[in-house]
Amino acid sequence: MDTRSDTTAARGGWRRWAGLAGWIAVTFLAPALAVGSGPGDWYARLEKPSWNPPSWVFGPVWTFLYLSMAVAAWRVWCRSGWSAPGRPLAWYGVQLALNAAWSPVFFRWHRPDLALGVILLLGLAIGATLLAFRRVSRLSALLLAPYLAWVGFATVLNATLWHLNPIGG
Repeated sequence: MDTRSDTTAARGGWRRWAGLAGWIAVTFLAPALAVGSGPGDWYARLEKPSWNPPSWVFGPVWTFLYLSMAVAAWRVWCRSGWSAPGRPLAWYGVQLALNAAWSPVFFRWHRPDLALGVILLLGLAIGATLLAFRRVSRLSALLLAPYLAWVGFATVLNATLWHLNPIGG
């Protein structure tokens, strides 16, 4: 038995799981940066459409989405590292930065007009990330699909909230 290959395989396995933990941490950093940018009283006073989800829905949905995003990025990283054609992990970073930017713009600055611009860019960046991930891992692209759908819904909600509460801009 070749113990060197067993050791290498074990180390590779450990690195893969550490990589997953790292991608989860990086992905959950986006909402962590928005701490203090929660809904608050300002959001509670806004007129909302009848189809606005109840507050308790957002936590579980975003937890699922962030975990799916992290697993998708991890799979791409495991398959191609940092140098995959189309730079899928760079696109991942762009969309994650836009994701982190939306909450402070909307909730802290009370600017649904500017937040609409951020979320539109976010949707485009998620689409570019999904396409770049698809070249490396179809499953990773599929894992981003619910995120893109939710952000599409959130874009319409953002636009509707701005329309119902014409503030900013």
